[in-house]
Amino acid sequence: MPNHLKFSSEPYANSEAVIQGDHYRFTILTPELIRMEYSEQGIFEDRATQTVLNRHFPLPKFQLIDHGNGLELITDRLHLIYNLQPFSRHGLSVRVRNDSGHLMSVWNYGDTGHDLGGTARTLDNADGAIPLEHGLLSRSGYTVVDDSRSLLLEEDGRVEPRAQEGLDLYFFGYGHEYLNCLKDFYQLCGRTPLLPRYALGNWWSRYYRYSEQEYKVLMERFEQEQIPFSVAVMDMDWHLVDIDPQYGSGWTGYTWNKELFPNPQGFLAWLHDKGLRVTLNVHPADGVRAFEEPYLAIAAEMELDPAKGDVVEFDITDPKFLQAYFKFLHHPLEEEGVDFWWIDWQQGGVTKTPGLDPLWMLNHYHYLDSGRRGNRRLTFSRYAGLGSHRYPVGFSGDTIVTWESLDFQPYFTANAANAGYGWWSHDIGGHMLGYLDDELALRWVQFGVFSPILRLHSSASPFNSKEPWRFNKIAEEVMKDCLRLRHRLLPYLYTMNRYASRESLPLVRPMYYHHAEQNEAYEVPNEYYFGTELITCPITQPVNPKTGVAEFKAWLPAGLWIDFFTGRVYDGGRKLSLYRNLESIPVLAKAGAIIPMTDLTEYTASVANPEQLEIRVFAGANGSFQLWEDGGDTEEDQDDQWCHTEISLEWGETAIFKILPARGNTTVVPKRRTWRLTFVGFVDTLVKVCVGGVEIATETSYDVTSHTLTVITPKLSVIEALNVTIANARIAVNAVEVEVFTLLNRAQIHFQLKEQIYRLVQEMTTPTGALASLVSLELEPSLYGALCEILAARI
Repeated sequence: MPNHLKFSSEPYANSEAVIQGDHYRFTILTPELIRMEYSEQGIFEDRATQTVLNRHFPLPKFQLIDHGNGLELITDRLHLIYNLQPFSRHGLSVRVRNDSGHLMSVWNYGDTGHDLGGTARTLDNADGAIPLEHGLLSRSGYTVVDDSRSLLLEEDGRVEPRAQEGLDLYFFGYGHEYLNCLKDFYQLCGRTPLLPRYALGNWWSRYYRYSEQEYKVLMERFEQEQIPFSVAVMDMDWHLVDIDPQYGSGWTGYTWNKELFPNPQGFLAWLHDKGLRVTLNVHPADGVRAFEEPYLAIAAEMELDPAKGDVVEFDITDPKFLQAYFKFLHHPLEEEGVDFWWIDWQQGGVTKTPGLDPLWMLNHYHYLDSGRRGNRRLTFSRYAGLGSHRYPVGFSGDTIVTWESLDFQPYFTANAANAGYGWWSHDIGGHMLGYLDDELALRWVQFGVFSPILRLHSSASPFNSKEPWRFNKIAEEVMKDCLRLRHRLLPYLYTMNRYASRESLPLVRPMYYHHAEQNEAYEVPNEYYFGTELITCPITQPVNPKTGVAEFKAWLPAGLWIDFFTGRVYDGGRKLSLYRNLESIPVLAKAGAIIPMTDLTEYTASVANPEQLEIRVFAGANGSFQLWEDGGDTEEDQDDQWCHTEISLEWGETAIFKILPARGNTTVVPKRRTWRLTFVGFVDTLVKVCVGGVEIATETSYDVTSHTLTVITPKLSVIEALNVTIANARIAVNAVEVEVFTLLNRAQIHFQLKEQIYRLVQEMTTPTGALASLVSLELEPSLYGALCEILAARI
């Protein structure tokens, strides 16, 4: 097996952490994590498996009590009791203590607990909610991962079945310390890799029979419209699909359709010149047939007689075929300019090796092979069970274009973190069937901005495509703004990319990850944390036709929260309904949040570390952020490749905002940068900007509507400190009358009612009094709810 198809692992546990008998073995990995094995033959496995790579943890403290006919294992958090017999409900149990040392729950062998669920293999044909597989987290405080059927990974890269049957279980007893559980899961099963920077930009994809010229015209139109893309996805029509029936179907193919793409290498070079990376779709199940260009070479390699035209069967379990598969089918296309592969496996889970899922095998080896040329590894494929987080990005499959499909995706995306799976890529806008609904399309793209990967996709129907200009003017402009916003967010997203890989912190996380003891955090499945600074509440229902707004039933944690788009300030610690028109969704920044963004005032589609940076700073509390940047596509994630910039806000009567000199490998960032500093939720006040202790001239403005103070600096050296002093720093007061007028102005209701409501608000002495008066008007629920949000945002 070639060296680049091997992997690193540390499967052998510390021998002092192992307690073994004739038929059982327990390995204490952490105070909360125990491996539990039972074998009638007394044979136990120490090699890595498809799921588990590393068992060499620091030795935890524990106590062993041997009763002769039973034993007890006690850590700071777990108390295991075992009767030395085959594992049973009455013979094996674990008591779980919480972080305060109090008994939280008792697990008996076979219990499943209150599983919070994980993710699923695919959303193919999903029209709304589908069942989810088990996850790692439970409100009961424990979960068990059964690795008994997982195949073994040999040091030379081969996959082998287990020789003996037995039980191989991992007991996770982390209580409600969900992030700690996830961190140790990544230690056990391998961390989430760092994505290349370009993967976080916009992807264009469509199952459509493009010609080279059509594709170029489309990319140039996007450029003219100033809509940035970083990845060009070519669905299956890049290769021959109309083939002689004697060869079967045209789903599998490795030969360019020269009628559509007469000069493939030149076409790929053109896309690269436009700043786009390219992925091609492959369905490998039908093997290699005689009409394919690489057939003669691979047939000879597999010792088949080309004259007979025998099919080179797809057999991912055959090491010889595996090497030939990459050597003749993929590497030549990569040399032409293909950057990574979309593995579109839909043919089930059976191979010649019992228990081996071909999807897992494809993900594993394609991911390893993708690093062959020295670039960062990347593949694009479906989920194949626990451990799949090692092979990003995930393709969630062909959903139906309906509101029900959209409504399920925020929950599905956030909940995948419970399986350690953080990089789902959905067909944004839905893939097939369904119906045209401009509002649905724009809401899906708004969600896409605040999802792991934004990839527009659709079927081959001539009426189903996601170019913004194919929708009405409102949807078109909103979708364009969304796609630009995604690229503006790249500095923030790339830092979160590092946190996902280094700190075991997925970009998208359910609310209960940070508020585990609050029931409300479990009652908002479509609400989630987006990185360290933001909470996102995607709108997945149509607007009310009378009010022009749609509702999201949210829960805000304690503290102060500020709307990312409007600057409206909210008091947290409560459930409330948030209402938005078509132009935005509720995205809330915590007080003191700092969001680094690309300043696209001077438009560019480049995803490189920008010369013009916007730092969006939110009022109300101290805040800090470390901006991490590197070359974006280096093979290894080494410390010396990174540049980091510390940014902070010291909140007080005089607020101090600082950008410290860039440190580390400053060669990966521009030497000089323009800073657009947008202070959101601040009152209009005086600012003083100093560089190296010397005050400099800046361009300053204030937007009353969004309570945003903007300061634009000239180009400054990145190795100089920037200090901004904000005098009389106070949180802006929500412009209640203005917001109510804006709502009423768009509402499709009687003018007299509008006037009556507005007069009540103008004359109110307190918001509570106004709300009491509004109740008597018996308003339509959506209108009353939207008014309540405005009047009671601050309580």
